[in-house]
Amino acid sequence: MSKTDWNADLYDGKHSFVWKLGASVIELLAPQLGERILDVGCGTGQLTSQIAESGATVIGLDSSPAMIDEARRLYPQIEFLLADAHDFEIDQPFDGVFSNAALHWIKDPDKVVACISRSLIQKGRMAVEFGGQGNVRHLSTAIETVAQSFLGETVPHPWYYPGIAEFASILERHGLEVIQAAMIDRPTPLEGDDGLRNWVRMFGQHWLSRIPSAQHDAFFQQIEEIAHPNLHRDSVWFADYRRIRMLARKS
Repeated sequence: MSKTDWNADLYDGKHSFVWKLGASVIELLAPQLGERILDVGCGTGQLTSQIAESGATVIGLDSSPAMIDEARRLYPQIEFLLADAHDFEIDQPFDGVFSNAALHWIKDPDKVVACISRSLIQKGRMAVEFGGQGNVRHLSTAIETVAQSFLGETVPHPWYYPGIAEFASILERHGLEVIQAAMIDRPTPLEGDDGLRNWVRMFGQHWLSRIPSAQHDAFFQQIEEIAHPNLHRDSVWFADYRRIRMLARKS
């Protein structure tokens, strides 16, 4: 996942929908009393804590020091590891791996899936949800268009948004058999009149860090103008999320 550090306060304060909408992925995983579960890309640990309520022993893993620090503060009874999903190692295998809204940040899906597969016991399962093909299409197009006018060059989005067949083939290559798969359209309301701007502040540092802070307001305004016809209705901003959800088992 990206090494760029995160604003944990902005994440929890304005973007809690990310983990709240992931609660149903826990149901897909169905953690059981006494199992060992790994939460890959755990963020500030809310879903890690919910998994622990099942009676499973859960470990959270994230590459962001800010996120891990906040998770440890919020849930001191849970173990959290600062590690990269591309090359983590574990001492004892897990019954299940869980991941919500994290895998679209990865750079090399083969490496990540290989690590996940190695971390699972035989017949262990993996339940994940993340951005799928076409995720935030209108939003990212608006940002890319405005960034090009500000920077004089094309800066494409940094995310990994596969289709079902593409990701399933990677899982199968590493010994994970797909049991369930779905692509879910999920337009998601953003909080407040500045909801779209806060989304870009939280998730769009790939572009924002290249633009002088004195130009940020103009940058946001132009994004809003382009995005408005598709992403603003009934006085509410929306992110045009499209999620891929999969359950797989190590064969």
